[in-house]
Amino acid sequence: MDNDVSAGNTTSALGHLALGLTLLAFGIGGTGAIDGVAASDAAALATWVGGVTLFTAGLFALRAGDGRTGTAFAGLGAFWFAWGTGVGSGTGASASGEAGGMFMLLWAMLALSLTAASAGSGPLGQGVYGLLTLSLLLSAVGAFADASVPGRIGGWVAALAGLGAWYGATASLAQWPTFRGRAAGRGVTATG
Repeated sequence: MDNDVSAGNTTSALGHLALGLTLLAFGIGGTGAIDGVAASDAAALATWVGGVTLFTAGLFALRAGDGRTGTAFAGLGAFWFAWGTGVGSGTGASASGEAGGMFMLLWAMLALSLTAASAGSGPLGQGVYGLLTLSLLLSAVGAFADASVPGRIGGWVAALAGLGAWYGATASLAQWPTFRGRAAGRGVTATG
């Protein structure tokens, strides 16, 4: 690892990689684009990568004094762990559409808070959380209405958010340009 990447950027990059991979798996499964692959097939990845890894990265960020990133990662880690264990244990499949919709709606409120809190981080960071919010809202609508189309659209939106999170993390580690036109590196986050 490059010595110019600070510990805070490394924690942020790890968290964004975990978020990106989890959103990609969840989103692609939710689209129905790959025959025989559903969002529920991402339960193990959501539990361990999205849940445990994000939560741990959040704790490290909080310990380093980064309240915004720490809150985001710990909160999203809790979401993915709850979703992954619920779907993975089979309890998610037996829950009513209303219960599933309420679950997604409540977590969309967290994602909306993260979107508002990321206003100063640049369009990439705010875009990832904004797309996550939209994806969860569409998933909630699909669950409440017992309709697959909003859920499939939500899957595509989640996949786009996953690509954004993955790019942000990779840009930070590789010092690629971000949407502000400068390379991510020391003192510059992948989202800004």
